[in-house]
Amino acid sequence: MTPFTRLTGIAAPLPVANVDTDMLLPARFLKTVSRKGLGAALFRAQRFDANDVERPDFPLNRRPWRHAEILVALDNFGCGSSREHAPWALRDFGIRCIIAPSFADIFYGNCFKNGMLPVVLGAAQVEVLMADAEQPETAIMTVDLEQRTITRTQGETIGFSIDPQRRQRLLDGVDDIAQSLAFEEKIAAHERGWRIAAPWIRGLAADFAKTETSG
Repeated sequence: MTPFTRLTGIAAPLPVANVDTDMLLPARFLKTVSRKGLGAALFRAQRFDANDVERPDFPLNRRPWRHAEILVALDNFGCGSSREHAPWALRDFGIRCIIAPSFADIFYGNCFKNGMLPVVLGAAQVEVLMADAEQPETAIMTVDLEQRTITRTQGETIGFSIDPQRRQRLLDGVDDIAQSLAFEEKIAAHERGWRIAAPWIRGLAADFAKTETSG
């Protein structure tokens, strides 16, 4: 996973509350287990009409926002189903940071697992950044995870809070599995110790497996 330290990029405005995961990625695109190519289906119904022609009024179809790396949205972003394909689509499109007053819990956690930074700010601060994002000349922002700040084009800095462990995982570029594998030797040593201290456990496990198979 690519580490997230400091990002300077174009912020796209999405002044919509309760953006659900079906809006982010319609269910018909969930057949794949690959994370590549899903960016084309992001906000599919909003970006394209029934004939697959781009809707010119949608921000991500217009310059400079079609190259956005930051998304500024409203309350309860990522609600609905828990599909991880939704953050996959955002990440594949190029979005690495989402700023909103609140997020759905599962989506919020999935962002960290996929190398994206969800930033929670007060409604008044989001309103300021939304106004910046709506104008091409002020749409560029810098999100600094090390300093926990967002710097506007005008130079003003806005601070944000984040769980220290999740912050460190993004800085290091590791997900939950990679973090666990960092303790692989200790885990293996623990397992070896239990085989010696409690050898009967292997027998119980084998008996349980046979019972499950025969049942």
